[in-house]
Amino acid sequence: MPARPPTSAGWPSGSPAERASVGPDGRGGIVGVAAETSAIYRVPDDVPCDGWRLTVRVLVSFAGGSGHFLPLVPLARAAARHGDRVLVTGQSAMLQSIVAAGFTAVDSGGRTLADPSMRRPLVPVDRAAEAAVITDFFAGALARQRAARLITIARHWRPDVILHDEVDFGAAVAAQVLGLPHVAVVVLIAGGTVDRRALAAELDGTRAAFGLPPDPQSAMPHRRLILEPAPAGFRDPADPLPAQARRIRPAVVEADPPPIPADASTARTLAWLDGRPVRPVVWFTLGTIFHQESGDLFTRVMAGLGRLHASVVITVGREVDPAELGPPPANVLVERFVPQQVLLPRCDLLVCHAGSGSVLGALAFGVPMLLLPMGADQPANADRSVALGVAMVLDPLTATPGDVASAARELLTDPRFRRAAEPFRRACAALPTADDAVGWIRTHCSHPSGS
Repeated sequence: MPARPPTSAGWPSGSPAERASVGPDGRGGIVGVAAETSAIYRVPDDVPCDGWRLTVRVLVSFAGGSGHFLPLVPLARAAARHGDRVLVTGQSAMLQSIVAAGFTAVDSGGRTLADPSMRRPLVPVDRAAEAAVITDFFAGALARQRAARLITIARHWRPDVILHDEVDFGAAVAAQVLGLPHVAVVVLIAGGTVDRRALAAELDGTRAAFGLPPDPQSAMPHRRLILEPAPAGFRDPADPLPAQARRIRPAVVEADPPPIPADASTARTLAWLDGRPVRPVVWFTLGTIFHQESGDLFTRVMAGLGRLHASVVITVGREVDPAELGPPPANVLVERFVPQQVLLPRCDLLVCHAGSGSVLGALAFGVPMLLLPMGADQPANADRSVALGVAMVLDPLTATPGDVASAARELLTDPRFRRAAEPFRRACAALPTADDAVGWIRTHCSHPSGS
């Protein structure tokens, strides 16, 4: 799931974004850090309750793009529903997405997203290089930059707890520097991606830069409370989470689909599907990062899916013009973006890159998968999906339209894939909710000494 470092030289300055449309409750816009946050957010005089405030101030932080942000959204919304104050922080390119989700956003720097115009060719998967992105970049340069910014933000806004994605190591360091409890949300759902020794060594260097002692057991990122939005049995048993991890529902199960399509792409997609009696429904996506470095994969897969007696929806991402794929076959609709919770309940097959968010969505709805892993944690997700009988895998570099059509037909017609996926659907539905998790986070806030 972690994005590769951007190709542009250097790092953005991380200067505060301009304040925009912040209401009297401090929600709904973008705020700066030093110049404005302290003026907008005052430490509230809440009624004390057993030594801590009724209102918990939750700083929600993530180090990457949508794949790191979306797992946090149900938790942030649940905290707000419970009356807690929520501030969400990420890199500048994600601020508008944060605001669109209904939160106040603040820039904490640490660029990971590519320029929207960037296109890269497909390259062979190098698992060691992908693991090094996490250890050398996310736990190294990115963590150090983000920790410095997050310390500044937290000193102004004074949160009671920092809720962060598991590879936002800068947030964990900032919490330790400030003596705050922190809660990690798992985004590498299969595990088995990171070299734990290399990670511990890099994190010790980052910790030292902020005056913290070594942590040879690499316990700091997973200290005290971990939330795993995934069903039991999917993670690689050779890389278990610590005992304090608690499972919750995947974000896509928590999300409420819009009762009326809220955007043109969603409206067109639903109208197109409703007007086509042909079943099954197949959805092809490459997520929100790897669609920009997929070479000709979109066109090859589209050609293969065009041979099916099925209704096929392809989403190419907000940065890609559907026209780049050329004219689609008659049974194919190409759009930029449609929310998972709109499409997956209608799907019979998901074709994707094996990103954690996409795989979790398919599992949550019991949908078999055709996977084309391209990098990051995708090979690990693909390995587990095949081992569990819920998916088939093709090499994105060499797969032909015929290969795609043949594999898709097998997945659609062989009932063993759907049977294998169904227990994961039931397990996801039975998991504790984001509201339950907010209670755990509040309990965590009452024991800050072990942060």
